[in-house]
Formats: sequence, C-alpha cells, structure tokens
Amino acid sequence: MTLIVGLGNPGTKYKNNRHNVGFMVIDKLVDDHCASDISKNSFQGELFKSSNLLFLKPTTFMNLSGESVRVVSDYFKPNDIIVVHDDLDLPFGTVRFKRGGGHGGHNGLKSIDAHIGDDYLRVRIGIGKPKHKTDVANYVLDDFPKAQLENLKDIILHCSKAALALSQKELKEVSSTFSMKNNFEQDEL
Repeated sequence: MTLIVGLGNPGTKYKNNRHNVGFMVIDKLVDDHCASDISKNSFQGELFKSSNLLFLKPTTFMNLSGESVRVVSDYFKPNDIIVVHDDLDLPFGTVRFKRGGGHGGHNGLKSIDAHIGDDYLRVRIGIGKPKHKTDVANYVLDDFPKAQLENLKDIILHCSKAALALSQKELKEVSSTFSMKNNFEQDEL
C-alpha cells in the first residue's frame, strides 16, 4: 500500500492558494480513481482509498501536517509515502522528485520530518518566489494569478500521473520521465 499525501490548508479561503497545490493534486487523484472516503476524526485529515492507494489531505493546517501523516501511517503501515507539495525554490511549472533531503523552510515538510523522519518520496511543484524574501508568507497564501491558473490544470494532471508512477516505479525512472522544466510565462509580481 502507498500513502500519497498532498499538503495544503483546509477551507475554501485557501482553496486556490499556491500553498494548496498538493491538495489540488490529491483532489484530481481522488476524482480520477473514484476513491472512497474512509476519513475518521482520529486521522486529522480527509483520507480516501482506491485499491492499494491511500490519498490524504491533512486538515491540521500546513504547520501540523506531520501529525496527520503519522497517525495515518501508523494505522495503515504503508510501504511508501509520497508527499506532493509546493516549492518556492522552483520556478512556476517546474516539477522535480526526490527522496528525503532538507525541508527548505517549508513548514509542512518540517512537521512531517519531525513526526516520521525524512525518508519519504517527494513531488516538488514549483510555484516561483516573491521578489522580496519578506513577502514569502503572503506569497504562498495568495491565490495563483489568472495567467498561471490556465496552466495549472495541466500541471496538476501531470503531477497526479507522476505520483501514481512513483507508487509503482523507481524514483530514477519517474524522475527522468516526469521531471518538467518551466514552460510557462512567469506572472509579473
């Protein structure tokens, strides 16, 4: 069994935020696989199952995502955990993969690392970064601009396929097949 976790913040206020791109990928996977909702309050998240795949959207808010991931992984004991998340260090539209490594200041990854360690696969989705480092919190909690929304559906579809491939194939193979460079125009910030 594989647990695929999308990072984001719960609630309609955050639905289209850059920080919620992980949730968007999970929503796509749940829809495409007609996954069944198996959520329980103790899971601290929305949990869906389809065949040997679990799809999790923690409802703890980003900074506490690890709590939900730990409870679900302790309960189901998945063979692998794949975390889908936004990445400020990659230009918008860039997709990269890795196992482990640093959290790069991402509070959701920090929380997961603190609860289960860093030995999990990652689908890193580039969201670009603001011009000024002091604007990071506002930037990740802003909605994707209209110009990027047009390309976002393709990116989400691509990343949902990549996450599924990671559940079946080696990281190196998935990385060579699904890594994507920014092919989209950057919005002006």
